Amino acid sequence: MITGELKSQVDKIWNSFWTGGISNPLTVIEQFTFLLFLRRIDESQLLAEKKANMMGIAVESPLYKEAHKKFRWNHFKDKDPEVIYNLFTMPQVEADNLTVFEHMKQLGDSAGVFSKYMKGATFMIQTPKLLSQVIDMIDEIKMDDRDTKGDLYEYLLSKIATAGTNGQFRTPRHIIKMMVEMMQPKKEDTICDPSCGSAGFLVAAGEYVHEKHEDWFHEKAFRDHYNSDMFTGIEFDSTMLRIGAMNLQLHGIDNPQLIGRDALSESNKEVRDQFDLILANPPFKGSLDYDGVESSLLKTVKTKKTELLFLSLMLRMMKIGGRCAVIIPDGVLFGSSKAHKQLRETIVEGNKLDAVISMPSGVFKPYAGVSTAILIFTKTNSGGTDNVWFYDMQADGFSLDDKRSEIKGSDIPDIVSRYSQLDSEQNRSRTDKSFLVPFDEIKKNDWDLSINRYKEIIYEEVEYDSPSVIIADIEKLDAERRQALSLLKELLR
Repeated sequence: MITGELKSQVDKIWNSFWTGGISNPLTVIEQFTFLLFLRRIDESQLLAEKKANMMGIAVESPLYKEAHKKFRWNHFKDKDPEVIYNLFTMPQVEADNLTVFEHMKQLGDSAGVFSKYMKGATFMIQTPKLLSQVIDMIDEIKMDDRDTKGDLYEYLLSKIATAGTNGQFRTPRHIIKMMVEMMQPKKEDTICDPSCGSAGFLVAAGEYVHEKHEDWFHEKAFRDHYNSDMFTGIEFDSTMLRIGAMNLQLHGIDNPQLIGRDALSESNKEVRDQFDLILANPPFKGSLDYDGVESSLLKTVKTKKTELLFLSLMLRMMKIGGRCAVIIPDGVLFGSSKAHKQLRETIVEGNKLDAVISMPSGVFKPYAGVSTAILIFTKTNSGGTDNVWFYDMQADGFSLDDKRSEIKGSDIPDIVSRYSQLDSEQNRSRTDKSFLVPFDEIKKNDWDLSINRYKEIIYEEVEYDSPSVIIADIEKLDAERRQALSLLKELLR
């Protein structure tokens, strides 16, 4: 768990970046990430050297050769700020004319999943003092403690306070955790987020497994599955891909499958019928040209809207029996265009729609005030929807303004509990927060999935006094006021 002291150190360094002219939150996090990685790879080689010494053999495929010794974390971390800065910014003749940063970029696959995505990375820390401050702070982190280093990175990510392009923004971690707990990842699952960003969904799925099924890790087969092919993320932004890779590694997922490409493009057309579970919050309000979209997606739904195309993509990527929990804008639930109706019909009639959870519009503040919902469905390609569970979430434990301050009261525990035992929802009234709606009724309503179409509201009749009675009450109060004023005047004489 991250301490208040460590948070204060992070805040101080963060402010130093900003005063130093680096104001983009993603750039700040990326520079932190580079230095975290340098420490990780040096400690990895130190461990390999220790094992090799015990066995009396040489280290196989060392990340640092003798010529690059000065580039190692344990070698430069205690040097003077100017010396460290020169190692990062000035080519070292005796070290193949490389800098610390350039050496890190050329390590490639040998240093793990993060280093695969270093192409285009740029070192942007502009002063020796700032570089030294960040190195000192990172050096104090307990890197052998998965929770501490994972929580530290999540704290860094929480500082992203501006929306990205094409409607991308950071998904609240308590909403991600709720979705993961509802889907209950299984031992053999392959889990994918086709718009993974900082990999929050994949990290949360991994943490769920650690919390609920620690005994699974006693089996080598599961450990290999967990570290190599259980988690797949697709992301076209190289900066986010690097941040996501580090986030996963710091949470103990050593070698996830991260794919740097546009999930909707032709380059991703081979990925189909592959995943048991998809967890995602794809970009909202984006619009693409038809020629930029993989053709099979347009066969399911001909549209330029990214939120609809991603739903079509998820259906294609899941195995038969695969489950999906995805955040969508409310418009997907009731949009009247041919594409909206076609997609809803495909999910409800062609597959199995399990649940629609309506969320209040403030959930994504301060990034956006858009109203959203969570769709949970299972791929069958042969129907199977009998009843759809609707839930009207009214509180998520935080205020619904820009501050998003923690408050008492949250529907999330109730949502998770009720979803795990849907049979008990059969007798719920349409006036309750949650209820079931049969397939035939949804079909009759042209596949409309907005909760307001089915929820019943009871209006309480309020009786008011007649105008004459209200006027008489006002006159009585006025007389009492005049009497009190007269008494006060008498007392003051």
